[in-house]
Amino acid sequence: MTLDSYVGLGRSGLKVSPFCLGAMNFGEDGGAGCGVEEAHAILASYLDRGGNFVDTANFYTNGHSEKIVGDFFARRPGSRDRVVLATKFFGNLHLGDPNGGGAGRKAIVGQLEESLRRLGTDYVDLYWLHNHDWSTPVEETLRTLDDLVTAGKIRYVGFSDTPAWFTAKAHTMALLRGWTPVTALQMEYSLLERTIEGELIPLARDEGMGLLPWSPLKSGFLSGAYRRGEGPPAGTRRSAVLGTPSEAQFTVIDALLGVAREIGASPAAVALSWVRNRPGVTSTLIGPRTAEHLEANLAGLDVRLTDEQTAVLDEVSAPALNFPAALNRQVGPMLKYAGATVDGQPSTVYPPLLASPTRY
Repeated sequence: MTLDSYVGLGRSGLKVSPFCLGAMNFGEDGGAGCGVEEAHAILASYLDRGGNFVDTANFYTNGHSEKIVGDFFARRPGSRDRVVLATKFFGNLHLGDPNGGGAGRKAIVGQLEESLRRLGTDYVDLYWLHNHDWSTPVEETLRTLDDLVTAGKIRYVGFSDTPAWFTAKAHTMALLRGWTPVTALQMEYSLLERTIEGELIPLARDEGMGLLPWSPLKSGFLSGAYRRGEGPPAGTRRSAVLGTPSEAQFTVIDALLGVAREIGASPAAVALSWVRNRPGVTSTLIGPRTAEHLEANLAGLDVRLTDEQTAVLDEVSAPALNFPAALNRQVGPMLKYAGATVDGQPSTVYPPLLASPTRY
């Protein structure tokens, strides 16, 4: 697969690359990113290979990420309109200003105007709510976003890191009121973080929302750089904050390393391939800090896991899901199908049905 093997973003008409270039590491303001020249080299390499999906946020590196992206497109006339450009709102860049962030009308409009200025464009293709705003009525957020679509300043709406109940409520309300619905979800998803399989992935699949996993390498834990019994690898600037993998995480990492050796691919490429091929996933976010990181990530497009290899990774990383997800998966087919095989999947039988032929 290549970056120009485009896929539809949910039920929308938007077509995007299977890997989305995340710009969280563009800018050195937070002490962990890359400089302008390196960021521009990463962007150029991604786009020249057919990539068309770039994602940033208003508060990444204090706004520098957006400016780096905007300056890059300014140097390539006509290229911005050929790209699906996404950014996010919620983060407050104004110390002491209670209305500088969040999802209220004043905050959204203000944040968008600042993002458009930094990006050097008059519209954003996909505008993400970056977090759940508990203190703002969802009607206010949705109506504001719909107004911005009508004004031509944004094209599509996405939600990131929001609870399933809130996302479902907002999406349903938008549909019933004729407002712009939620086109895509951006959530953490990897071999080391699979809890969205309980509620959020079923929601996205049922409602036709595109799903973009972020941190598919779990902040580098799945890159192959971390080995059991060894300290943090050199050059991992976030180790002081993130620490090292836990014993349970190393169990998953060990299995990943085994599959990678079997295939002859890097652990990062295997981990990215696993995420990319999960049910419901549209495009996977990669966040390279160097051109070498980009090359290593793109190798995930070429890895093909066998059913057996996928099963090994699935089993070792199986998550503990919130109630009632696990219960429903365990007993649902038994109660519904009573031993019948449906869609190739056999079901068990509720024991009392086998114990007696009597029915009332």
